[in-house]
Amino acid sequence: MSKKELKTNAMRILDRMKIPYEYETYECEQFIDGITVADKAGLPHEEVYKTLVTTGKSGGHYVFVIPIEAELDLKKAAKAVGEKSLEMLPVREITTVTGYVRGGCTAVGMKKAFPTIINETARCLEYMYVSGGKLGMQLKLEPEGLKKASNAEYADVIF
Repeated sequence: MSKKELKTNAMRILDRMKIPYEYETYECEQFIDGITVADKAGLPHEEVYKTLVTTGKSGGHYVFVIPIEAELDLKKAAKAVGEKSLEMLPVREITTVTGYVRGGCTAVGMKKAFPTIINETARCLEYMYVSGGKLGMQLKLEPEGLKKASNAEYADVIF
């Protein structure tokens, strides 16, 4: 019964699409950065990715899934999605735009399907970890599973 209670929107979508995943939980009551998440959950840094949301010059939103130790290169990211320029979505708008809270944002199951890019470094991983759709939860899945579930593309978008 408790497993059913733990299901997030992202997990229900992965189940419906028959994309295999596992989840890890850790104590967390407020936003913490991805490196701290990895350390708390005992996960290897190179396999943990963070989800960032940006706004383009056109007003459209774009999602980028990048390694926790990396920084998004806004010029490369803009080029990857065909925008002149991008800026980070203000923190106060994350929940309104995505339906998720800061630190619990994942590319799967946002309020609306936004164009999504997974940094190409994920291609060589057997598994990757991303937020599970709420604070204190990480999903472990194959990069191709995340790509399929979020209708994403791979591109080099980090410094």
